[in-house]
Amino acid sequence: MFIFRWIRRTITVIVVIALIAPGYAVSQVWRAAKNPIVRNADVIVVLGAAQLNGKPGEALEARLIEAKRIFDLGYGPTIITVGAGAPGDRTTEAASGKYWLRTHGIPSAKITAIEEGRDTLTSTKAYAAVMKKRYVSDVIIVTDPYHCKRAMTMANDQGVVSTCSPVQSGPNTISASSYKYLLREAGAYLVYITVGRRGIQVSDHLPGADIVTKVIP
Repeated sequence: MFIFRWIRRTITVIVVIALIAPGYAVSQVWRAAKNPIVRNADVIVVLGAAQLNGKPGEALEARLIEAKRIFDLGYGPTIITVGAGAPGDRTTEAASGKYWLRTHGIPSAKITAIEEGRDTLTSTKAYAAVMKKRYVSDVIIVTDPYHCKRAMTMANDQGVVSTCSPVQSGPNTISASSYKYLLREAGAYLVYITVGRRGIQVSDHLPGADIVTKVIP
C-alpha cells in the first residue's frame, strides 16, 4: 500500500509541475518584455542576429538602433556587439553591427566587436569574459522583448548584473511579434533553467527552426 501511495503522489507531483512550469515560464518572459528596467551600466551589449554580407538584417538593425539610442542618452559609455557568422558568411554579426554603429555616429573606440557565438549562451559567455577582464560588471542587454528574460538570466548566471533594453522598432517588437515567439522563448527559458544550468547546452540559433530542438553535448 505504501508503494502505491508513493507512486500516486509522485505522479501527482510530476503532473502538477508539468502544468505549472509552462505557465510560470510564459509569465516570466511576458513580464520582462512588458516591464523592462534599464539603469546606467558599464557597457551596452547588442546580441547578434542575422546579417547579409555586412548589412544587418531587420532584427539586428532594430537592436543597433536601440543601442545607439540608449548610448546617446548616456546609459552606457561603451558598446559591445557580439555574434559569429554563419558558414559561408564573409563577415560576422558582431562586425556588421560595429560597422553600422560607426557609420551612424558612434566613435570606433567606443565599440568592441566580439565575433563569437551563434546562440545566446555562447554569446553571453563571450561578452561576460571580456567584461571580467575589464573589471566591469553592469550590462544593458539590447535584444528583442521576449528574449530579454532568458538573456538576462544567462548573464546573471555568468556573474554580471544585467538589465534589458528591448527593441522599439523592427519585426520583433511586442506588437509585431506573434504568440509563437513568446511560446518559443518561454520554452527556451524553461529548458535553460531546468537543464541548461546543469551543463546541457541547447542551441537557439537553428536555421529555419521555430522551436529549440538541438542539444549540443
